[in-house]
Amino acid sequence: MNIQRKYSLPNCTLLLEGLSDVSRAAHFQETRPELSILVNAECYLSGYNQPLTGGREFFESLVRAVSGYAQEFLSSVPNPQAHNQESELVEFQKIDSNRHRLIIHSEGASEGFESHPNNSKHPPIEIDLSTVQLFDLVEAVDQFFADTQTLPELSLELQPVTRRYGGASQALIRQAVPAAVGISSLAVAAIAFNLIPPPQMRPPQPKPDEQTSSTTKSVTPSASAAPIPIAAATSTPTPTASAKPAVKDLEALLNTVPEITDPSQLRALNRQVYNQIHPAWTKRSELQQDLVYRLGVAADGAIVGYKAVNKEANLGVGKTPLPNLLYNPANRAPISNEPIAQFRVVFTTQSVLQVSPWQGYARTPEVVGVKITESNLVNGLKQKLYSTVRQSWGGTPTFTQDLKYRVAVNKDGVIADYEPLNQVAFDYFRETPLPKMFNAIYGSNVAAPNDKEPLAHFQVIFKPSGKLEVIPWQGYQ
Repeated sequence: MNIQRKYSLPNCTLLLEGLSDVSRAAHFQETRPELSILVNAECYLSGYNQPLTGGREFFESLVRAVSGYAQEFLSSVPNPQAHNQESELVEFQKIDSNRHRLIIHSEGASEGFESHPNNSKHPPIEIDLSTVQLFDLVEAVDQFFADTQTLPELSLELQPVTRRYGGASQALIRQAVPAAVGISSLAVAAIAFNLIPPPQMRPPQPKPDEQTSSTTKSVTPSASAAPIPIAAATSTPTPTASAKPAVKDLEALLNTVPEITDPSQLRALNRQVYNQIHPAWTKRSELQQDLVYRLGVAADGAIVGYKAVNKEANLGVGKTPLPNLLYNPANRAPISNEPIAQFRVVFTTQSVLQVSPWQGYARTPEVVGVKITESNLVNGLKQKLYSTVRQSWGGTPTFTQDLKYRVAVNKDGVIADYEPLNQVAFDYFRETPLPKMFNAIYGSNVAAPNDKEPLAHFQVIFKPSGKLEVIPWQGYQ
């Protein structure tokens, strides 16, 4: 499964992406899966547009260097762990009392960061941090160590500094401590002055009988969304992993929660999924191959997880909006034993988004909600809809195929819902007056399924010739 962990401070954000080794997991239905295989680590620092990125080795070196340098900074006693250029990818250098240089020895410098040719083959990245930025980075590392579900085998060993070497001034302490308010930050400060023995940075793991098997979704330490355990990834793109994780598809989760299979409900959810992903997909020109994903979607349209179906999708998830569209518990109350619908989502190299039920429709879906069927009223609403759309549609069409929509109006003839029925209708919807009409009433041009009042449904066809057709709705074809 693709998992993200995010640890955020005002001046620093750590973003970890990886996989769960389900062969080690106690319960596949665990609410918050364990990130045990790190694939990618990103460190965002205020004032810099590009993040620092790397794999497991980079992240472990960053953690050691940050912790060692923070101890050195507070105690004024040199700590070799912060400057070990021979064996570490990351090191720190003190510039002055309020500036600190972060140096990353990597195979290539990231765009947007300054590099100096200390090594012609592998130029280092150098970033200058203020004290506040430094201790926000320390606090982000602290949040990581407080998270028992992320790289649980990784621990930090801090060695106390003898009191007689502690030469930090009171002014320095007053400057640094307000910026270092986390558990490990304060632990580093206390250890530096030999006030307390070095603590274990990771809380004890819960006993197996204390772990929950609920499917209720939970919050990450930064309250950011993380995929619930819908499926394991089909490959392990990291050389540090000792074994390939066992593959478990969505069916394993669906053994514990109901699956949404009603065609009419799937049709409505299909629209909601498309409406979430389509406007958020901005990196359309970057794809070299189609990216295919299997999505788990809750009954209210929330995307609760995804699985890469092909290798390209596993490697290219950052080119899709999926990680940013995942369910956020802060915006919605958790629901236990929640039904889940499955969808196939394809990001194509032609910049076309395709969304469909994973197993298709068992039968032809129907429009959800009460319908206006009285013939005289339907005919009157048909004429009113035609006149309204005709008056609002002008200009020369650029499309070459019919644009087909289902359009619903209430008893007063006010547009209440609209839905593209073919791909060209998705692609050229802005050439029709429908989004403007909808936006004028509801403040948004994205139509949501409407089943709260009786509606009359029609098929509206915009032809390349400029002709408009409105016919009574006869159902999905």
